[in-house]
Amino acid sequence: MAAEPRVREPGGMTENAETLGTGNVKRLERSRSDRMLAGVAGGLARYFDVHPAFFRVGFVVLTLLGGSGVIIYIASLLVIPKEGEEDSFASAALRERRSRPWPLIGLALVGFAFVTLLSHATLWPHGDAWVPLLLAGVAILWMTRHGGKAIAIVVGTTLALILAGIAVFVTTFHVHLGRGVGDRSYFVGPEQNVDPSYKLSVGDLKVDLAEARLPLGETKVDTSVDVGALTVTVPNDVAVRVHGGAQLGSVHVLGRADDGRHADASVSQAGRRVLVLDAHVGVGQVRVVRAVR
Repeated sequence: MAAEPRVREPGGMTENAETLGTGNVKRLERSRSDRMLAGVAGGLARYFDVHPAFFRVGFVVLTLLGGSGVIIYIASLLVIPKEGEEDSFASAALRERRSRPWPLIGLALVGFAFVTLLSHATLWPHGDAWVPLLLAGVAILWMTRHGGKAIAIVVGTTLALILAGIAVFVTTFHVHLGRGVGDRSYFVGPEQNVDPSYKLSVGDLKVDLAEARLPLGETKVDTSVDVGALTVTVPNDVAVRVHGGAQLGSVHVLGRADDGRHADASVSQAGRRVLVLDAHVGVGQVRVVRAVR
């Protein structure tokens, strides 16, 4: 008797299909439980498996550095759906564009405003501000991975905010940490060449050109201190064209003075030998004096 052909049970195929069709796929949503404003940071933290303090500090830092943090947060609010809901504000406006066109028009206007604001906002600092920002990020990640206690998160967040404040200061006053920290003095003798620039990050910088012998024509020298004091002594036998400036502080240039925010003082002379000097500090004092005969 011939054996009957074996018939596969449909249940096996259904079971395999269900197994393939299901999975623990993460969905980016705004958190309902872990939220301080709209749950954006909480949702991002759950999706990337990072403590929400990391994203909250990031939004604060970007806001302080140029306002982009607020823009990015609002944009995330519009495109990330709330936990348990299928659509975000943006996707709902697109899906219902035929029956309800006004939300889409409003979304388009908001998007245009964001593009305009981002063209003026700062997304990343200049200078060496990346150093404290990097330390802030590493601190938060370390606290997140190695300490689950609330006190560790508080300490990490506080440290990150302090470093963020330093980053804002560094960015605002263009502090370049690679130029050195401490007090420096330069004396240029008659047989030495004048360097084109003398710069310092933090401290007191003194540049003595009293004995320098300048060639015919113009000799350009750029001097600067990011935070501290700058003193330049110019020769008494040459003409000078000096511009002194301070973002915040005081400027004294050969009898002319100014102080406060964006202090500025200049002197312009003509002659066969002209020292063209730029003397600038971010925060502090600039002094340009003539050598005593």
